[in-house]
Amino acid sequence: MKLKSLALAPVLALAMAFPAMAEKIPLNEISRYLNGLKTAMSDFTQVNADGSITTGTVYIQRPNRVRFEYKGDRTLVLASAGQVAVFDGKSRGGPQQYPLSKTPLSLILAPNINLGQARMVTGYSEKKNSTVVTAQDPQHPEYGNIQMVFTASPTQLRQWVVTDQAGKRTTVILGDMKTGVSFKPSTFAIENEIARRR
Repeated sequence: MKLKSLALAPVLALAMAFPAMAEKIPLNEISRYLNGLKTAMSDFTQVNADGSITTGTVYIQRPNRVRFEYKGDRTLVLASAGQVAVFDGKSRGGPQQYPLSKTPLSLILAPNINLGQARMVTGYSEKKNSTVVTAQDPQHPEYGNIQMVFTASPTQLRQWVVTDQAGKRTTVILGDMKTGVSFKPSTFAIENEIARRR
């Protein structure tokens, strides 16, 4: 008996020398946090699929509205009324538009987020004191996925990585997020932006 406890002593000492692994934030807590996130704004750094880096400010108004303003040019991404519009800063033409429902970003912007839904979460792990959740549309996994990174106490979204239908990855790293902010209705109005750029 004595020999066994002596043999275990170094193992216990080693285990106590390292901090305990941070626990994953429960999925129902992440769903609660996202559903409670009504309006927010933050500076962001974006790593594009080609490796280039852009920065700007993101404005979020859930459900279904987001605006990405990019520093240094007139590029703009708007989502509202079920559509995503991408305005090219170098073009005088209209925006490229496609349904929001076909992009993984719709999972963050949905009116009611339930990460406990069958086949929605495809990855769930703890990494560097963060909780990493990969989610997809269970009905349309072909639309790609979004990997979200959260920190705890309090729960906060720190970054996401969108992998689109073509397999291209775009990473958005958030700065300090301000929540509970108010925006003019025109902030997310695609038609207003089209008219303004004519």
